[in-house]
Amino acid sequence: MSDRIYTLPIEQTKWKVPSGNTTVFTWDYDEGSDRLLSLYEKGKAKQWNASDRIDWSIEVDLDSPDLVPDEYVPIFGSRLWDRLGTEDRQRVKQHVTSWQFSQFLHGEQGALICASKIVQTVPDLDAKFYAATQVVDEARHVEVFSRYLREKVGFAYPINRSLQALLDDTIQDSRWDLTYLGMQVLIEGLALAGFGVTRDQTREPLARALNAYVMQDEARHVAFGRLALREYYKELTSAELADREEFCVEACYLLRDRFLGEEIWEHLDLAPAEAVAHINGSEAFQLFRSLLFTRIVPTLKDIGMMGPKVQRAFAEMDVLGYQDIDLEAVMAYDEEAADAIDAQRIAQVKTTIDVGAGAGADA
Repeated sequence: MSDRIYTLPIEQTKWKVPSGNTTVFTWDYDEGSDRLLSLYEKGKAKQWNASDRIDWSIEVDLDSPDLVPDEYVPIFGSRLWDRLGTEDRQRVKQHVTSWQFSQFLHGEQGALICASKIVQTVPDLDAKFYAATQVVDEARHVEVFSRYLREKVGFAYPINRSLQALLDDTIQDSRWDLTYLGMQVLIEGLALAGFGVTRDQTREPLARALNAYVMQDEARHVAFGRLALREYYKELTSAELADREEFCVEACYLLRDRFLGEEIWEHLDLAPAEAVAHINGSEAFQLFRSLLFTRIVPTLKDIGMMGPKVQRAFAEMDVLGYQDIDLEAVMAYDEEAADAIDAQRIAQVKTTIDVGAGAGADA
């Protein structure tokens, strides 16, 4: 992206992260985990071209009141919001849209880096196979989010500080399983929930399709993390597990604070401290923030990361109840939602062709 579309100079959007990885080669070419290889086959079969599958001709009207429903603006209901006129409220909605998709974009680039790191560091060949398909997935996600921001929104935000801190921790750690844990389970798990909110609540059809298609890939990525870590964590000592649980707790607090949007209120000079105070006290935002953990909590339980520290943190966040969610059913719905949008798009194309053919016959 060029400098002109960023809300800050592009130099402030770059950072370098040192990482002391150990590259692992394996000469064991025997068949590995059936479930991982099955996921690899599915990953190959589900590849898609963003230029073909997404209808980029759809216009995005940044001045439409439906761009973001009022109630989904984080400062909705505050004195700040009440003081704004119609034009200023629409400007806030535009920046909320840009900020949200910018964070999705930055998270996907982080996932791209981590997936390539997994190919390099994971010891098992079947895991390397699947991670290689994920690298392609993540590159595609960076492509679609950056294109949406560049062509439809017109400006972008730098990475949120909480997300940057978690990516720093995940990328810098040399242990291959921490890359899985930080990215595949935590960051991707939260992203899936965030994509789902956008997919299910937006009135903008291009954003809905884009998020649904990305989610279809991400559901496989989270499943990959679960499969790889579930067995590995059975082999760790109690001290090693405690260390990883501490990482989970710190990461989840960072993720909890990821959607406050401080950068928006700072850029628009909308009393940032007052805005964040309102958001933190908003019942609607508390519900939204808790929903973001619907994938993380049951996944951590599934891989054996639900020790006392993690349970206390989730109880304090009021999200512990999500541990019994049926992950398989949720992931199946993510697949079906994307397929339903495909079917609708194909039907619309067929209708357009039929109408054109009818008009030609009448002539």
